[in-house]
Amino acid sequence: MDFHRRLLSCTSLRSSRTLHALLLISGQSADILLATDLLNLYSRLGDLPAAALSFNQIPKQNIFSYNSMISSFVRHGFLTDAFLCFHRLLAVPNLRPDSFTFPVALKCCTSLEDIKKMHSLVKRSGFGTDLFVSSSLISGYSKFGSVEYAEKVFDEMPLRDSGCWNAMVSGLCQSGRDDYAVQVFNQMVQVEACVDKVTISCILPVYASLNDLLMGMSVHVYSIKHGLDSDIFVSNALIDMYSKLCCLEDARHIFDSMECRDLVTWNTMITAYEQFGDSTVVLEFFGLMKRNGLKPDILTLVSLSSAVSQIQHEGNCRAVHGFFVRRGWDEDDIFAGNAIIDMYGKMNKVKYCQDVFDRMHVRDVISWNTLITSYSQNGLANEAIEVYENMGRYEGLKPVQGTFASILPACSHIGALRKGAQIHGQTIKAGLHFDVFVGTCLIDMYAKCGKLVDAMALFVGMPISSSGPWNAIIAGHGSHGQGKKALELFSEMQREGVNPDHVTFVSLLSAFSHAGLVQLGKEYFQLMKSRYGIEPMVKHYACIVDLLGRAGHLDEAYKLIQNMPLKPDAGVWGAFLASCRIHGNVELGRLASTWLFEIDHENVGYYVLLSNLYARGGEWKGVNEVRSLAKQRSLLKTPGWSSIEVNNKVNVFFTGNQSHPQYEEMYKELVILLAKMKNIGYIPDYSFVLQDVEDDEKEHILASHSERLAIAFGIISTKPKSTLYIFKNLRVCGDCHNATKYISRVTEREIVVRDSNRFHHFKEGNCSCGDYW
Repeated sequence: MDFHRRLLSCTSLRSSRTLHALLLISGQSADILLATDLLNLYSRLGDLPAAALSFNQIPKQNIFSYNSMISSFVRHGFLTDAFLCFHRLLAVPNLRPDSFTFPVALKCCTSLEDIKKMHSLVKRSGFGTDLFVSSSLISGYSKFGSVEYAEKVFDEMPLRDSGCWNAMVSGLCQSGRDDYAVQVFNQMVQVEACVDKVTISCILPVYASLNDLLMGMSVHVYSIKHGLDSDIFVSNALIDMYSKLCCLEDARHIFDSMECRDLVTWNTMITAYEQFGDSTVVLEFFGLMKRNGLKPDILTLVSLSSAVSQIQHEGNCRAVHGFFVRRGWDEDDIFAGNAIIDMYGKMNKVKYCQDVFDRMHVRDVISWNTLITSYSQNGLANEAIEVYENMGRYEGLKPVQGTFASILPACSHIGALRKGAQIHGQTIKAGLHFDVFVGTCLIDMYAKCGKLVDAMALFVGMPISSSGPWNAIIAGHGSHGQGKKALELFSEMQREGVNPDHVTFVSLLSAFSHAGLVQLGKEYFQLMKSRYGIEPMVKHYACIVDLLGRAGHLDEAYKLIQNMPLKPDAGVWGAFLASCRIHGNVELGRLASTWLFEIDHENVGYYVLLSNLYARGGEWKGVNEVRSLAKQRSLLKTPGWSSIEVNNKVNVFFTGNQSHPQYEEMYKELVILLAKMKNIGYIPDYSFVLQDVEDDEKEHILASHSERLAIAFGIISTKPKSTLYIFKNLRVCGDCHNATKYISRVTEREIVVRDSNRFHHFKEGNCSCGDYW
């Protein structure tokens, strides 16, 4: 029997064991060549213990059997066993590693120090100039970020083949040395080294990272001229590069022209469309992929989960979750579990996020970050803070950049200044307070907690070479009604050489709107495209509609909406409806609501705005109709709440709530305040009571608004004349705004109130907004 041929062609473990038995019976099991073939067979079929047993039963192992055994350990991920086997080889008399041993042994190294020791042994063994070994050394040094040593090996090589060049280019790419990788690639082309599919696949992502479309296209042309573009690895790299450079049509053209596609091809296209927000095409591609007989992997489903959350389709979300569950990935794979949490978080299904999180067998810091973000983005700031505290308390994980970027917005949401300041201290300990993302969140937190001076101090002290910190500080001044200061910062931003982006103009236009700077707003809206080359997006149009509408130019705002080159979304019509409510224009408000109930019929806020508009005009029939419509659609009004932080604790008050343990004391304070306010001219404005009741009941309703309860609690819980910081989730009503001015006067306190639109600084009977908000 030709055992050598049979062992090479065997494809099942059962047959391999039969051959092993026949080998023993025939007395040929001691043959070194056949024994090594048997070892390789077991390794190839996944039975590593049998492979190791076969190796140990070889009476006199040679370098070939050792190489096979070390390779088997490496192939199956048993690097420690591979390393021990290599050292066992070194102890055998008259047996030395060869040029095939070192490349495999180098893969066993777990530290830079191991690589250096192996390099020393390579030189002593006389393989320092071997191409295969040198290429492996370059890869080994690059793996541990030691590009300098990799360069030294590369430079000392008397001859180089494509493997050496590829190892150097790949190593530089892995180490983030993109510019130098391009230099080496260009040198490779100049000396006419063999540029192959590996080289092209390595260098294309570099041009995507450098945002260099022209050079990426030149490499594409090179691959076509040399017949490399038809290779599936090159095609996949081209699709990835073009999609990352926002050339989705070019990526699609390559995909359509491919004769053979693998799972990577489909995943790359699905990811590209998901990142472009084209969720419908993602679902189409997923269907096509399955019809072509390919099974999705984790990467496919992660992109799919993000896509279905974008279109807010609960049925598709459950279907994707089912895919994960049937494969057991939801509990055992961290990557999959994190994706499911993120998907449900974007779907506002926070309970499902917590359930998935609790069932995960292993969680990493990204798991915690994703859960924190899910709570924070769904308005559950206290729960987000609790999760953040549990992260260190129960699993001992240290917060990273993403953690701070997730938790700081939660502190901003409820005005938890002390907690935010505490987290600021933790960012300093972690050395991340100057990180652009964390620093931007800190600036935003201090500004939204009413500490604009602290936000500005932090901004001045951090590196400000990117637009993020500038956008945050401009938005902060805008929310405090300081539109002209926001414009000064915008001008300074350009002097510092930082280019504004679309977010900058959202911040700037919002600042103009809060300050009533109508002409400046209109002027800079035009300059966006003409001077800065930024095409206005729907958000920018919403800012201008708000700017015009808030100033009373409702007809001009409506004309702008009608002439928009983009389709108006709920943000545009919502800004217009809010302006109609401010100025009591029922006719235009009704028109805006018609569009809103079609575009975003599940947003209860728009029903409340229209109801309030009717109520202010005394049209109680319209009020009842709108409330009835909301009830039919099972929509519940968002309860108004206000919070105040006292003694490191955030106290939250809901409108009309009487459950607080100090409610009676607070109500007595409100009665005393009301009497003092009336003595100096305060007259309640009953038009802000949206119920058809008697005047004495209306006065009680006004006094029970959440911001009044928070102010009363602050007065009885803090030192006289100290500043109060109040945070409200809805727009402050006109009567409460007027009342707070009187309260600041009779109590001789500064009262800072942040509502859903902006900050109001009340002092000595006046407000910083000048009654324009």
